[in-house]
Amino acid sequence: MGLVREFPLRVVTYNIHKGIGGVDRRYRLARIVDVLAHLEPDIAFLQEVDDGVPRSRRDRQVELLSEATGLRHYAYQRNVKLRQGHYGNAILSRFPLSDIAHCNLTIPLKKPRRALLCHVRVPTGSSHRRIVLANTHLGLAGFERTMQVKRLLQSTMLARVHRKTPVVLGGDFNDVWGTLGGKLLEPAGFCSAGKRVKTFPAFYAMRPLDRIFFRGAMELEHAYASRSRLASEASDHLPLVAVFRLHPA
Repeated sequence: MGLVREFPLRVVTYNIHKGIGGVDRRYRLARIVDVLAHLEPDIAFLQEVDDGVPRSRRDRQVELLSEATGLRHYAYQRNVKLRQGHYGNAILSRFPLSDIAHCNLTIPLKKPRRALLCHVRVPTGSSHRRIVLANTHLGLAGFERTMQVKRLLQSTMLARVHRKTPVVLGGDFNDVWGTLGGKLLEPAGFCSAGKRVKTFPAFYAMRPLDRIFFRGAMELEHAYASRSRLASEASDHLPLVAVFRLHPA
């Protein structure tokens, strides 16, 4: 019997802090572009992406980032409405996205939160592998995050997917103590990409706030936080990178 060929998939989750540096507090979206260009992701989950906000020159950041990085397929989700503009989550991809969906994770009296979900078709040799993507930015309170993860797991796109279908769930989990994985995600079949890799604050990372979880017909090769000088200056979070191997369809 021949060997089963596997195909690499490089995923990054990154809270870009609206393109505002974590140390100098200056808006320089080009630094985020340079960080992503260095990491060369196939898929990027981004949080705190501005759209029409004065602090970021009213840039539509998802479009600028897509064009500058060559990740020409994208989805954007406006989560927090400001006096002028919005900010929210985005997914950039090297491959076509489809079936874009929004899962409401807002808990009463708390900041508006949602998850951005979609399908992506990744080439695996002569065929394609469909993967479910979910990008989110969870709340600051423990009870809030627990309710949000339960709601996300019960969403239509995740609840109905076959257990062997690859799923990648990433984002800013704000889970300082790392309890969500063992309590909620591992029982649902998910594995953590890396063991609580520290990503915040970027200039001296002490907390593992950014996470990637996965399940289905894929394997983790390795995961790490990019600790380059540029990454430590571009945002208040470091980007978390996970490299997977996809089984052919």
